[in-house]
Amino acid sequence: MRIDKLFLFLLVSLLFVTCSSEDLEVEPVNEFLSENFYQTEDQVFAALVAAYDPIGWTMAFGNWVSEVMYGEIRSDNANAGGDPSDNDQPGWQEFDDFRNTNTNTVIHPMYRRFYIGIFRSNLVIHQPQFTSPILDGYQAEAKFLRAYYHFELFRHFGPIPVVTELLTPEDVDLPRNTLTEVFTAIESDLLEAISILPISVSSSETGRATKGAAQALLGKVYLYWADLLGDDSSRFNQAADQLKSVVQSGAYNLLDEYESLFVFGLKNPSESVFEIQKSNLWPSDWGWFEGIEGNGMVQLCGVRGLCDAHPDYQEGWGFMLPTQGLYDFYLPDDAYRRDVSIITVDELGQDIADAGGMCDVVVDLTQSNPIDYTGYWQEKYSNFKAYQGNNVNGGDPNLTKDDNIYSIRYADVLLMLAEALVRGTGSDSEAMQYIDEVRERAAGPGDNTGSYRTAQQLMSDEGWSLLDVIWYERRAELAMEGDRWFDLVRSGRASKALFAGDDIRETNFDENIHLWLPIALQETTVASSLTEYPDASLFQ
Repeated sequence: MRIDKLFLFLLVSLLFVTCSSEDLEVEPVNEFLSENFYQTEDQVFAALVAAYDPIGWTMAFGNWVSEVMYGEIRSDNANAGGDPSDNDQPGWQEFDDFRNTNTNTVIHPMYRRFYIGIFRSNLVIHQPQFTSPILDGYQAEAKFLRAYYHFELFRHFGPIPVVTELLTPEDVDLPRNTLTEVFTAIESDLLEAISILPISVSSSETGRATKGAAQALLGKVYLYWADLLGDDSSRFNQAADQLKSVVQSGAYNLLDEYESLFVFGLKNPSESVFEIQKSNLWPSDWGWFEGIEGNGMVQLCGVRGLCDAHPDYQEGWGFMLPTQGLYDFYLPDDAYRRDVSIITVDELGQDIADAGGMCDVVVDLTQSNPIDYTGYWQEKYSNFKAYQGNNVNGGDPNLTKDDNIYSIRYADVLLMLAEALVRGTGSDSEAMQYIDEVRERAAGPGDNTGSYRTAQQLMSDEGWSLLDVIWYERRAELAMEGDRWFDLVRSGRASKALFAGDDIRETNFDENIHLWLPIALQETTVASSLTEYPDASLFQ
């Protein structure tokens, strides 16, 4: 199902016969308020559509708010990029260089976005005053969404206030909850959702939460919970149980070719466990940031200054630039996966030459941020020329590029399952089977039997532990998809050493501050119990 904008038109019909006060005291006609709206399944479904909506916002309140961009730019995988001024999108430049404070322009829109999603989910859960099996399904989806939003808040801000009830204005001053309280609330929502959600949905409902999506998300939550509580093996075992259920469901499989995951027009393949739906049907423009239904990252992260003669790609705005460190990270026999994720100026020039085109300058580097420019651009969210003219109902063509966003895909599930087995009390040999599924596909198109190094061979050849292999695979497989920074933080690998050689980031990074974003000044000003950063006592 495509998740589009929900409009509730308020129609009031008043008939004045005389001017007496008695005549003026009339009941509103055909007006829906929160007290009388949630009376039918259709009305609750409309509210559920609204609860899904913030998941897809790549812009909110005038700022880009992509968790994919944050997970890459904050990490060692990417630089912010942008124009030559080094002040293009200053909030993102601050994230990149660890210069952000609680007045950063992006953090409040991020925070508000997720709590808006929680509020809308709570309306679906608490407002209906009737029961039905269909309503049970809608509320299970809302609990999945509420868990999703709480989890994203945690990944960005650390332990945050848990909101599972409808609040009044007097309830605004909420303190942070502890890590265990946050994760217990998420766990409860997801377990309830898992008991009701279907294994699959029809093609007309694609994009809605399923049992597999909830199990995969819960498995991911258990990984974070285990990691941040000091390698809790029982939580790793719980993660393995949930993730193994996803595998054993048979509902998902790896695509034969890694490259095919990112071709123009592909939506919801069999590898997609939960995918954020984007649309070109709504005339998105700059007048309503939360109404942008396209994927803003496509234009934002395209190649800046690209020659018009490229056969496939059009010029973008040059954000989320892969670092030299990421490019060099890939092993020599992993070039296929690297080249699907990252493109170089030489490859862009070769594309043009192969198509019989000609450019005096393939990429005009005078348009790029000289501090962040590395010679590389991300290629998973490519700014295809095929997007030209696909904004069906008008709107700004930069904002109507409808590339979906992978939230969780099956390769991620396999790697999380391998990690949970290794770090819990599971079987290393079973973990290696799941890793090798991912590695076989990473070797390139076709039957790669015997043509790639297994996890066991990597351990022998590179002198790695099995956990080292998993860390390698997660970075190589999921590069430019938004998990890198969050993986580093949860596993305790975000440190000054990570940014060694990067003068700005190594100098500015402070592990006591920068693992989490501060809650915005606008929030802490009105909520005196809400601390800017989480203190150590909350991680229990």
